[in-house]
Amino acid sequence: MITLEQAQKMIETALAQGAEDGLKPLSAIVLDAGGHPLAFARADGAAPGRFDIAQAKAYGAVMLGMGGKAQMARAEAQAYFMAALNGIYDGKTCPVPGGVLIRDESGAVIGAMGVTGDTSDNDAKVAVAGIEAAGFTAED
Repeated sequence: MITLEQAQKMIETALAQGAEDGLKPLSAIVLDAGGHPLAFARADGAAPGRFDIAQAKAYGAVMLGMGGKAQMARAEAQAYFMAALNGIYDGKTCPVPGGVLIRDESGAVIGAMGVTGDTSDNDAKVAVAGIEAAGFTAED
């Protein structure tokens, strides 16, 4: 289980890492294993629509049990399948890097983090930093 304090630490770390790396203003969300939001933050200057993108990246990761990089590879190999899944989940997924699974010490998926605002690869990089700072294992 992810506590509110841990979720906030993940987000704080990801946004701070993004600022340190000179990335565009980021938005980040942490979802629990059921896909429900635990915490969200949008950096000053980040577009207001970024909440939905961050949530979709994380939601796809947790619902499918695969990080955004794996989802993107699957979408490239089987576009029809990923499009069908997006329909099944009412358009709530975004199969690109930046949706990162959160695993506990036993390897169980306990949630996901979604970051958006810069390139998808940079979004994933700072999400991993946030998850690891909270003591969990990231799978992007």
